[in-house]
Amino acid sequence: MQNRKNVFRISLKWRALVFTSLLLLALASLVAWVSNHALVQQFSQSQKSFYDRQRYEVSLTLQSSADAMRQIASLLASSPSLSHALLEGDAADIESALSPQWPTLQLDAGLDDVSVYDSDTKSVITLGQEQSDNQAAVDAEWLRQVIKEERPMKRLACYRECRQYVAVPVLAEGTDAGVIMVSRSLADVTRYMQKSSGSEVALLVTASGLTSYANDRFLDGWNANLIALTHEDTSWPLFESIASRIAFSDVNGKVARYTEGDKIFEVIAISIDKDNQQVGGKSGYFLLVSDITAQINSISSTTRMVLLIALLGWLASEVILFSMLKNRMDRLRIISRKLPLLAQRRYDVMRDSMPPAKVFFLDELDTLEGTAIELETKLEGMEKEINLRGVELENRVKELARERDFVSGLFNTAQVLIVIHNRNGHITLTNRFCEWLTGLSGDQLSDNKFQDVFAAELVNIDEFFDGGGQQESKLVSGDGEIRTIVWYHTPLETEDRGSHQELISVGVDITERKLAETRLLWLASRDSLTELYNRRFFEEALSRAVTPSSFGAVLYLDLDRFKEVNETSGHQSGDQLLRLVATALSELGQGNVVARLGGDEFAILLEHASQQSAVDMAQRIANHLEQKTLHVEGRIHRASASIGIALYPANGAFPDELMANADYAMYQAKVDAAQRWYLLSPEQQGREEIKQRVYWVEMIRNALLNDSFELMVQPIFRLVDFDVQHYEVLLRLKDTNGENLSPGVFIPVAEQSGQIVAVDRWVLSNGIRLMSTLADTTANLAINLSGQSLHDGDLTNFMKNEFVRHAVDPARIIVEVTETAAVTDFASARCVLESIRALGCKVALDDFGVGFSSFHYLGQFPADYIKIDGSFIQKLPESEESQLIVKAIVDIAKGMGKKTVAEFVDRSELLPYLRGYGVDYAQGFYLGKPAAIADTEFYKVQGGRGGE
Repeated sequence: MQNRKNVFRISLKWRALVFTSLLLLALASLVAWVSNHALVQQFSQSQKSFYDRQRYEVSLTLQSSADAMRQIASLLASSPSLSHALLEGDAADIESALSPQWPTLQLDAGLDDVSVYDSDTKSVITLGQEQSDNQAAVDAEWLRQVIKEERPMKRLACYRECRQYVAVPVLAEGTDAGVIMVSRSLADVTRYMQKSSGSEVALLVTASGLTSYANDRFLDGWNANLIALTHEDTSWPLFESIASRIAFSDVNGKVARYTEGDKIFEVIAISIDKDNQQVGGKSGYFLLVSDITAQINSISSTTRMVLLIALLGWLASEVILFSMLKNRMDRLRIISRKLPLLAQRRYDVMRDSMPPAKVFFLDELDTLEGTAIELETKLEGMEKEINLRGVELENRVKELARERDFVSGLFNTAQVLIVIHNRNGHITLTNRFCEWLTGLSGDQLSDNKFQDVFAAELVNIDEFFDGGGQQESKLVSGDGEIRTIVWYHTPLETEDRGSHQELISVGVDITERKLAETRLLWLASRDSLTELYNRRFFEEALSRAVTPSSFGAVLYLDLDRFKEVNETSGHQSGDQLLRLVATALSELGQGNVVARLGGDEFAILLEHASQQSAVDMAQRIANHLEQKTLHVEGRIHRASASIGIALYPANGAFPDELMANADYAMYQAKVDAAQRWYLLSPEQQGREEIKQRVYWVEMIRNALLNDSFELMVQPIFRLVDFDVQHYEVLLRLKDTNGENLSPGVFIPVAEQSGQIVAVDRWVLSNGIRLMSTLADTTANLAINLSGQSLHDGDLTNFMKNEFVRHAVDPARIIVEVTETAAVTDFASARCVLESIRALGCKVALDDFGVGFSSFHYLGQFPADYIKIDGSFIQKLPESEESQLIVKAIVDIAKGMGKKTVAEFVDRSELLPYLRGYGVDYAQGFYLGKPAAIADTEFYKVQGGRGGE
């Protein structure tokens, strides 16, 4: 105690005031500094936007001026009188043709001169003030280039003044008659710039070795002449002072700050037009000088104001803190005197002497005070709690009654059969659904046994009274319909294990599900459009039929000019024609396997058929299809086909070899259009083309078996910031020399031989596996699917299993299909792609734009990305038609909420067009070539995880 008396005592109140004062003063200073910094940054950003806008204004003004001059010159060049006079070489007639229009061109259009040159680029006549100092802009080589390319050209020239020149070729009677050139001074742009910016503006010309002209404004420090300037009396001394103190390199395209007296200026030189060809070795600039004194002073004033407010806030907070601490300390003393009343059990006295205070915010003192009062009220609350428990018990009884009524209602409204019966089969209780389905009343059901009414074919039902179980049975409903019911038996827990033990049986009607399963089994082997067998079933049937001891034939059919039907009459008409052909083939090929392989290709398997019977069948099909026509809005489409015939084992002892030969025979039939069918002879089977086809079929099979395909990736960039959003997966196959083969070599063979579906699954499986090793990257993978895979009914389940097996989010995968494949069988393609999107994947429509008939389907098609065909992208700078097509595709895609991707971007000149049209993404050799996965940046970021 003695030591505590010797310690210097400082009140808690004053300690809090001292420490908070220091902290708040530091915060006030920090707030003032942050405010000043933010204002300076905001002003700098505002100025940057201002100068960017001025650069854009310069570029836009010059471009508009050049376009106007080109239009005027083109109108003059198209004048018949001028072109005829120029062709005749008569200067007087040329002047007569131009003179009436010259005053209007000079006053309204602002032209300074008009010059006419003959086909040898010799000057014929000049109207206006010809500028001899700028003759470098009008060299003969440039004029010859205008005549040679037969298109307008423009250029800039700056010396004593800056001028724009536009030259337009003059054509007369199908030949080049000469050139007409117009020019305009840029001095007026200076005044326009001053009005739009509010700054002092000068037109500046710089060049090495430039000297002053008589009466010119020459800046020695910059070796430059001021061609024109605003407010010359006041601005010329300012420009002269700036040039003497700041290097031109510091203001060329950059902002420099200059102080003179109590004024602060910002200076920048903006190049007149970087995109225009400038001649003569001289450069023109717009020099902008902005007075920012007011803004700088405003920032300083604001900073001082913020500091003053912060200091006033500090003073006010200290006063409030002192008042608050003083009040709380007084209350603490009162509580310390009242607490002993609890030991004396004087609860009422304590409660009356410590009434609860009304406060907005609670603190520790309020908690302490409330705890003391709570102790006093605890005993009184116990009696009240007993009364409340009684009321609660009564409410609980009512609630149980409501639950009983709910269970009873649920029992009778549930759309399932609920039956309670004992070991003897006697029914003790049923719900209303049982009465509705059987057509019997509750009393009638109670007079029968369970098996007699609901499950006559069920046996050994007693075993379910021990452990429950499930079984399926047939039930004849009240209207005589046979329903399939799945019963779930559960024994009721009772002490009686004898004949009175009861079993609750819940029956679910699965009749519709059974029908759906039967339909799915049918669809697994059928083509949904034509209801013929699909490619998978045909290949399985062919594998079973082609054995060493068997013989027969395969007919391979391809419809002629089917693409014309889709393009002229629409894909719905194409589907109608396919169904018409399928009906005819089913009738003629009755008893044989008739299948649609995909698109407009069909096949018929003739088991135990001789050569003559196969030829007879082909002839009947060809003749019969010739009679089938489709009438659409006045157009007639005939269902003709080319048929290839391959016999086994003569033309192939294996299914793949046989199909390859039948496909070859079909193409030979297309050559001989008169006969419509072609039978492959044994001599032709040895041809190199067929051998190559069989070689590639075998090579693809080995690649699938040995997992020897290889994946490469190509980046796809977002045009806004050139960030890689996703990569397209590309397939390669190594040949015997270890060289990577392009898909164009082996994919057509895979499609014709039916191996393409297996190839697609290989790419999907390995692409998803690759995605699982790249979990840390944000880029997605785009994987291509062939048109035949859009008829693979099990594709969605395969992808779902792969996503689960590799733990990959389906949203990371984009599935690409070509436009042609998507709209060939629109209904099937949409169904498959919608199920793929239901997994969470994105869908991209590749090579879009080649078939414009598909625009009608675009709104109904489940696509997230539209990849514009590269043939349009590559011709953008040269072809106005391609520009219109690409812009139309982008506008329509955006209107439908789809992203666009430009393919084959192989040079930088394409990027401005793509940005201007609003294309979202770009892909091509200029941005990134296909590369092996291990050499790709997004793989290296993972630290080689792909090898794990």
